Amino acid sequence: MKKIALLAMTAASVFSLAACGDQSGGGAGGTRDQIRAVGSSTVYPFATAIAEMFVQGNPGMKSPIIESTGTGGGMKLFCAGVGAQHPDIEDASRRMKKSEFDQCQANGVKDIIEIQVGVDGLAFAESKKGPGLKLTPKIVYEALAANPYGKGPNKAQTWKDVDPSLPAIPISVFGPPSTSGTRDSLAELILENGCQTDESMKALKEKNEDEYKATCTRIREDGKYVDSGENDNLIVQKLGANPNAVGVFGFSFLEENKDTLQDVPINGIQATYETVSTGQYPGARPLYIYVKKAHMTAVPGLQAYLDTFAANWGPDGALTKRGMVASPDEVRKASGETIKSLTVLDGSVLK
Repeated sequence: MKKIALLAMTAASVFSLAACGDQSGGGAGGTRDQIRAVGSSTVYPFATAIAEMFVQGNPGMKSPIIESTGTGGGMKLFCAGVGAQHPDIEDASRRMKKSEFDQCQANGVKDIIEIQVGVDGLAFAESKKGPGLKLTPKIVYEALAANPYGKGPNKAQTWKDVDPSLPAIPISVFGPPSTSGTRDSLAELILENGCQTDESMKALKEKNEDEYKATCTRIREDGKYVDSGENDNLIVQKLGANPNAVGVFGFSFLEENKDTLQDVPINGIQATYETVSTGQYPGARPLYIYVKKAHMTAVPGLQAYLDTFAANWGPDGALTKRGMVASPDEVRKASGETIKSLTVLDGSVLK
């Protein structure tokens, strides 16, 4: 019966999607009977796993198109408008920014549903043949910042230059690009915390937010930090070829490659399922999907796709077996209610 109901919706749905596109002012320019999601490379493997389960549970439905564009790049695509030529879902490894919400609103994307689907850790890792580094947000900031504490260009060449307890090996970090939510998490969870160990930086934040952001989050561009694109598996490969290098990516990629990689503890805390799920790990962060309410009745199977997420995000669910960390009970309950009620996001809560 579910299959018949879903397929029966298809003809009416594609026409209503075209209509909602025309109402947005841009014109849909066609119809679509297939879910489309864009966004985070960290959420990508979980979104594709849900797509597989969705197809298995709904024979006859087309497999959703999932694109790994990075959170920031995905937000631009998601917020460009409503209608068949625009994606239905944005996968995000950080929360939507107020500026992105405002852009959505300006382009007619008025009703946005926010769903936290799990938790991830911003993991630091090295080859099992690596030096066994132990880092802190302060050390990471002083190693990677373009202009540490606003005192001039970063001249540190080795980890020992940053902290005498560390080995005299060249600083070499493979990490995400500026369009990635993982890069935003690196800035917010690690770099800013390291920067704020200097009291003058806290004062700067109060005085000049833009200067503070540039000082605390802008990464050096002299080759010590290598922007490695949206494919986190490439970073894993690069660590194999560079035993003294450090990689920065989502916790699930560390979990999947424990045979070749080892965790680099932050503040003496290793990235494990337990430390990430409880928030003890400094790099713990929530994972989200954002959905256009206007597309819910227009795109066949979109509700069923969200229901498939909710059915598999628990501690013993299929997603945790893929490396995702389950959200706390109360968060999962609230997210499940949001999927049922399709409650829209209040933009005033965003930063």
